Amino acid sequence: MREKTVSKQEERELIKRAKVCDSSAFARLYECYYQDIYNYIYFRVPDVSQAEDLTSEVFIKALESIDSFTFRGFPFSSWLFRIARNMMVDYFRSHQEPVDLPLEEEVLPAERGPSDVFERELTQQQLVRALSNLTEDQQQVVILRFVDGLSNTEVAQVLGKSEGAIKSLQRRALGSLNRFLEEAFPDRG
Repeated sequence: MREKTVSKQEERELIKRAKVCDSSAFARLYECYYQDIYNYIYFRVPDVSQAEDLTSEVFIKALESIDSFTFRGFPFSSWLFRIARNMMVDYFRSHQEPVDLPLEEEVLPAERGPSDVFERELTQQQLVRALSNLTEDQQQVVILRFVDGLSNTEVAQVLGKSEGAIKSLQRRALGSLNRFLEEAFPDRG
């Protein structure tokens, strides 16, 4: 589950300041939400540098259109995820070829050892492979819920669907993932 790094009140204040071109306010928003947006993109593109580039583009678009952001009872991160989602749709329209996720040591913090790096990357590759068996909507629900730690309500906001639809997508996705893992790893306990 992700940590809240700013309160709702602080978030509102930062957004108000960012709307009047306060670069330090937008920088704080960037620091608070960069990792969540990066994680969402990272599990869907071929490599770390591409994920970093696309994440930066999300924040550039957010900065360019911060004036259009309005509070509607959902966190600022929901708006950012919606921008990221739209960017991913555009990205996949222009990159139709299937891709493999390479092992990249930079993804983990430096204090982790080589065995931790290998284990996490192997698990991540297995997750990416398992996710590729899901529908696009199911993939997004799994990544937003379990990688980025959003609530069902927040996922519904990002994807423009009802909370009931999100719960249904999540149930079907987890069932499909379980079947895939049982077939891929029949000896797992």
